[in-house]
Amino acid sequence: MRGTRGYLAPEWISGVAITAKADVYSYGMMIFEVVSGRRNSEESEDGKVKFFPSYAANQINQEDGDILSLLDHRLEGDADLEELTRVCKAAIIFENARVIVNCIS
Repeated sequence: MRGTRGYLAPEWISGVAITAKADVYSYGMMIFEVVSGRRNSEESEDGKVKFFPSYAANQINQEDGDILSLLDHRLEGDADLEELTRVCKAAIIFENARVIVNCIS
């Protein structure tokens, strides 16, 4: 098995047959990394693993969510909020697409 933790579709770990749908998941994870400028999973000071895509989904789904907090800090908030929201929603769709496709297939 090859790949970076946080980018591999859960099928890799669970032993389920791997299809091209797993690549869609990885693509969504990569989009999150490009937007945020950080890895998708980081260990916090207390030893817990923080999963950035979950944090991003929470910010997007909350009415008063801080969407700009998802942006790479090196951009200093210089982004179109609507475009940032759209690309993060696309990443969430890619992350969940394999589940949706499996239900349809």
